[in-house]
Amino acid sequence: MKDGRDCPYRGNPLITKIMVQTLGRLMKYEDITQKIIGSAMKVHSMLGNGFQEVICQRCLEIEFGEQGLVYTREFEMPIYYDGVEVGTRRVDFLLEGKISVELKALTELEDVHLAQALNYLEAYNLEVGLLLNFGTRSLGFKRLHNKKSKPGIAHRANPGIQ
Repeated sequence: MKDGRDCPYRGNPLITKIMVQTLGRLMKYEDITQKIIGSAMKVHSMLGNGFQEVICQRCLEIEFGEQGLVYTREFEMPIYYDGVEVGTRRVDFLLEGKISVELKALTELEDVHLAQALNYLEAYNLEVGLLLNFGTRSLGFKRLHNKKSKPGIAHRANPGIQ
């Protein structure tokens, strides 16, 4: 039963339904992230690759509006070091006050891009983020989870973030 082929529950619709429901609960804000990714796929399919990030950002803004998503474009927040403000950072989108979305238009994502998106999650105390890449033939996306987030605690620099 290593690969599950001889599992007596294989193909059972009730078991499949329970598994889907369980997995759905494990992916926080899945309904919102699906709308975001769907919007990005529509933009990518209409534009193709090769456009600058700002063009993709403007198109996504239109799609988010059509999806009824609440968003802030180029959401800016102060960054602190030892209680002292040392600068600000801007994430491309903050959606529903819960999800950061960082856009790229590169032929290949590198570790530094992933680190940047994860840093935003930590700096803003958000649990979930998306890194979207419009620079490849097919839309590239990564769903990110901040293991250090403290849900329910507003960020000290911006209590408006949930």
